[in-house]
Amino acid sequence: MNISVRLFLGYFLVVGLAAWFVLDIVTQEVEPGLRQATEETLVDAAHMLAELAAHDLAAKRIDSGDFADALQAARRRLPAADIFGVKKESVDFRVYVSDARGIVVFDSENKMLGSDFSRWKDVSSVLRGEYGARTTRENPELPNTSSLYVSAPIFWRGELIGVLSLAKPAITLQPYIQRAISRLRRDGFAMLAISAIIGLIFSFWLMRSIYGFVHYAQAVSVGEKAEAPTGGGRQFSELARALAAMRERLEGKQYVEKYVQNLTHEMKSPLTAIVSAAELMETPLPDAERQRFARLVRDEAKRLQQGIERMLQLARVEQLQRPEDDQTLDLGELTRQCVENCRVALADRTLRLQINAVGGFPCRGDAFLLQQAIDNLLDNAIAFSPAGGLIRIDLEKQSNRLRLCVRDQGRGAPDYALPQLFERFYSLPRPATGRKSTGLGLPFVREVAQLHGGNAQFVNHPEGGAEVSFEVLAA
Repeated sequence: MNISVRLFLGYFLVVGLAAWFVLDIVTQEVEPGLRQATEETLVDAAHMLAELAAHDLAAKRIDSGDFADALQAARRRLPAADIFGVKKESVDFRVYVSDARGIVVFDSENKMLGSDFSRWKDVSSVLRGEYGARTTRENPELPNTSSLYVSAPIFWRGELIGVLSLAKPAITLQPYIQRAISRLRRDGFAMLAISAIIGLIFSFWLMRSIYGFVHYAQAVSVGEKAEAPTGGGRQFSELARALAAMRERLEGKQYVEKYVQNLTHEMKSPLTAIVSAAELMETPLPDAERQRFARLVRDEAKRLQQGIERMLQLARVEQLQRPEDDQTLDLGELTRQCVENCRVALADRTLRLQINAVGGFPCRGDAFLLQQAIDNLLDNAIAFSPAGGLIRIDLEKQSNRLRLCVRDQGRGAPDYALPQLFERFYSLPRPATGRKSTGLGLPFVREVAQLHGGNAQFVNHPEGGAEVSFEVLAA
């Protein structure tokens, strides 16, 4: 299972269980809480009614006096109340009054007159001087028929003469209970949905940081240039810096070992030629031979010098993760400057050069490195072009990249050599001299292109000659 899915499921499981636990507790407390609030209100109302009923009960006219008339009038009222969206269209209460023995002497519904309620909890508790309340179902088989009864003592001149019980049907509380539960469930599901969205965002943010390291590691493993990701928080930034430092140390060690081996290999041939020529020059030789060996020593020394300089340039570029002198420049103008610098070399070979570049070609990068790369492409084109040939430079913008193509009219590269042309120290003989170069020009071009977000490619043109493309990111 994907780690991001695991993180999301773990987070959502914790949040979901916590939300369910809280929602379940709150839901279970809604109905008891509402009943308790209702009971508290009934206590006040029962004591107030008990005071109002005291005079009529003492005068033996509790069922026909002012108290009874007022209750009946109240029951006929139509409140037409809108209580937070719940319509109340009737006065829902029941009142009965028992005498000091617990016998019902008044019932607002005229159903229980004469009944002995002395054993009912609400009445019996009040007769003992305690708080009295009970909940009783009118129909034992139907839970919605229960009523809450609260009783209050009726005193007359300091003597307990009866008990007033005030009842409230539980069914009248159901709309409020259901509305509260529905709202809790709705808000609970909304909270879970919001938590899920937050979890997805968190998982995406975390996985984006992790995948940044994965892509960085993959790029490093194949030798590509890549910057260690720095987003994702302080810990990720510290890890990125540690990985970058480790990479630099490991690559530095491997890089030195590799380049020492390559440099040693490439220096063997010219050094052997120089030593052999020097030894021969120590013996008596004709002037012509001595001059020939002296030229050999000079040429091989230049070859060594050029190889070392090219290796230093390539080594510097390969160690960079971004252009050092990053600025906005025009690749077209930079190409024209490079062409002007090679006019003498073109004239020596009687070569013609054509530039096809219309408009501006802005990019960001290191002007010196880009110029060195273009110079290498032009040097190769000049070296492999036949005398009197044409070198063509095409510069165009493709999507978010600038593409520079240099094409000559030479013989191109053999098929077996195409996969190796961008390898260090691999070189083909120049047609004019038959000698090989350092084999570092095209690798340098590729490194500069990759440093600027592009790449380099060598192909044999279908109409003859070689075509080298050089791409960089457009500004």
